[in-house]
Amino acid sequence: MQVFRGVGEVPPGFGPSAVTVGKFDGLHTGHRAIVADLLAAADAAGDLTPTVVTFDRNPLAVLAPERCPPALVGLDQQLELFAGAGVAATLVLHFDQALASIEPEDFVRDILAGPLGTRLLLVGDDFRYGRRGRGDVALLRAMSAECGFEVRTHERVVNGDRRISSTWIRELLDAGAIEEAAQLLGRAPSVRGLVVHGAHRGRELGYPTANLAQESDGLIPADGVYAGRLVDHTPTGRIPYPAAISVGSNPTFTGVPPRQVEAYVLDTTLDLYGHTIDIEFTHRIRGQVAYTGVDPLIAQMGLDVQRVRALAAQQEAPPAPRAR
Repeated sequence: MQVFRGVGEVPPGFGPSAVTVGKFDGLHTGHRAIVADLLAAADAAGDLTPTVVTFDRNPLAVLAPERCPPALVGLDQQLELFAGAGVAATLVLHFDQALASIEPEDFVRDILAGPLGTRLLLVGDDFRYGRRGRGDVALLRAMSAECGFEVRTHERVVNGDRRISSTWIRELLDAGAIEEAAQLLGRAPSVRGLVVHGAHRGRELGYPTANLAQESDGLIPADGVYAGRLVDHTPTGRIPYPAAISVGSNPTFTGVPPRQVEAYVLDTTLDLYGHTIDIEFTHRIRGQVAYTGVDPLIAQMGLDVQRVRALAAQQEAPPAPRAR
């Protein structure tokens, strides 16, 4: 996938293109439906490059910082999700006061129609853009003939009676509802960061863990113990390992930094210090508990690992044959 970090990086003659615009935080199943329609439309036209225009941060970080929610994924994760979904090119716009103040007509002419050579624009039916959100679908349709593109809208994607949204997924992750969040995301929720040295208590207890740096990408779910995977980023590719994951402040001990994310890789000894890893969450085992001593904690950790191992075995097992 081509990535342009600013309009100035779009090469002359790029396009013609089929374009959609949005933050698409987490690229959940609602977003994926839009991307799928974009790809289908580009394929049907035969000569359009499916392109996403997105932003390097949530616009609320500039417009209303007090209301800006945490991101479900970091920008690099987001770009990987676009590429995995089949997007051919992504234009990442730096969202600042200048972009927030652009008139909607200029946004269309100077970003969509000109550099990208947009011939088809696919947006949600509630799409707003430009200074003070003045731009809408009606304005796009009014400018479409002048700028040489067709406007199509995409209806909201719902699950049950609720629209699938990044807000809903944040609510689920904040509650530790991993499997429900995964259903809406279409993948396991994950966080990404560097492995750093911790207090080495896990090693002393017989369960050495890889500790994520405090500065990580992705929304960390509620405190608790989870089953999932540690994915090591190596020069030859990404290698997944089943893992028991702890999120929280380790209440049995004092002086522990808040909101640690650490993963114990099952039955494998790895030197991961300095590695970038993804920690993927698949099931919640239990909440965080303050134990009266080390021995009860070790006993519970043994039970947690047994549960994680059983879940990992279920995921690896081939499906049972259907009765005829």
